[in-house]
Amino acid sequence: MARGPELTPVEPYCSIERSLVLLSDRWAFLILREVLMYGESRFRDLQDHLGIASNVLTDRLDRLVEGGVLEKRPYRDAGSRSRFSYHPTRAGLDLKIVLGALQQWGDEHEPRADGPTVVRRRAADGAPASVAFVAAGEPVPVDEVRFEQTDQYPAPDRTAAP
Repeated sequence: MARGPELTPVEPYCSIERSLVLLSDRWAFLILREVLMYGESRFRDLQDHLGIASNVLTDRLDRLVEGGVLEKRPYRDAGSRSRFSYHPTRAGLDLKIVLGALQQWGDEHEPRADGPTVVRRRAADGAPASVAFVAAGEPVPVDEVRFEQTDQYPAPDRTAAP
């Protein structure tokens, strides 16, 4: 049976959808947690801490590297072959905000009975840190924030039945 030409996927207009294409499953976030929160960078350490299959970890690390979130750096322990470690790029470091927001939401809306496992603090002085919308240097309550479409984002037809 003859196949037609391959369809080229259309890049989503929505920033949230584009982000989810890259960060599409729990493993991506858990890998980023290990790298950003606990400073893990080596494949074996990531695999041991996450309990993830090596083929799945390889796939997710490759996606995060291709997506510009992590970068690979070669290293070599004495008597071993060359390997790679994984380090956050600027884009990867910016995901600390996303992880912090997920953690903060979980602590508030899905709390553990024995309390949070990690707290967010400012590195310089240990002051508690929270994730929030900010305008003119002041936190903005979430019910006062709205998302507005720009001219670059075509308005979806919200009247069509699914």
